[in-house]
Amino acid sequence: MKRKLNLNMVYLLILLLFVSSTVPLYAQDTEKNRLIVLTDFDYTEPDDAQSFIRLLLYSNQIDIQGIIATTNNEQRDEIYPDYIRKIVREYNKVQPNLSKHESGFPNAADLLNVVKKGLPQYGMEGVGEGKDSEGSDWIIVKLEEQDERPLWINVWGGSTVLAQALWKIKETKSAKEAERLIGKLRVYAISDQDDSGAWIRKNFPDLFYIVSPGPYEDGSWGGIMSVIPRLNNDVISNFWFAENVQQGHGALGTIYPNVVFGVEGDTPSFLYLVNNGLNSPEHPNWGSWGGRYELYTPDNDTTVEWRIPIVPETRPIWTNAEDS
Repeated sequence: MKRKLNLNMVYLLILLLFVSSTVPLYAQDTEKNRLIVLTDFDYTEPDDAQSFIRLLLYSNQIDIQGIIATTNNEQRDEIYPDYIRKIVREYNKVQPNLSKHESGFPNAADLLNVVKKGLPQYGMEGVGEGKDSEGSDWIIVKLEEQDERPLWINVWGGSTVLAQALWKIKETKSAKEAERLIGKLRVYAISDQDDSGAWIRKNFPDLFYIVSPGPYEDGSWGGIMSVIPRLNNDVISNFWFAENVQQGHGALGTIYPNVVFGVEGDTPSFLYLVNNGLNSPEHPNWGSWGGRYELYTPDNDTTVEWRIPIVPETRPIWTNAEDS
């Protein structure tokens, strides 16, 4: 009887040790990821608005800490923060109903407070002395907060705002503090939409960076955005959206734009951060709703004619996985 009791105690201790060791890991895995979005919202490129509406419907899963209006290759001297605010005000109409189904949806007022303006200048023209904006300053403010979680930056448009924040950190902080702050950054860019992305990767070689450089058709995000042979493309048609999203489905559905170039091209960048139990954002090579990426130095074809100059990569980045 004594031996049996001792064995039972051993089993109990093993069970308690297992439970105590796995609970912190579970808590860590389900912690919301911090996110700042850089977006080239305008009225002629609706996929950003589509993705932003989708993001708001996942806003209880992600800690949205900034939405910054930026430029892009087509829109070099204008930004549209008011369009962002318009969509957030429509979200305010449905937030109470969303909260009936699941907790954690932020108040619209809190989201409006983190809508910021970038500098309405294109690419590296907007980086350097005197080029600060409330958007670039906001990135630094959030990095300096006493929060141990990484700060994810989704780049849906140009990356000038991020480049300026990094430039200022390097110019105004000690080397040790700059290393600490930059070490908290994680970047997921929906391709390069100006020349500042390549500059960032070259000048900050330790920065965690996911991107598909080069022509847009090389981007893995095309899987969600484009018509693909042999798949059911009815669900990305304007007829489908009219019936299933826009008409009779609430305020956010009403303002969901029609498809022009493609559908929700920026959505993979934040789906990547949803803790669905199948992914780990620190490991892009594991695969997720946001794609799968490998760490290597891609051989960019600099002879290709493209709207943004294609330059050689100077170090490994997280980029397209060649899966069979």
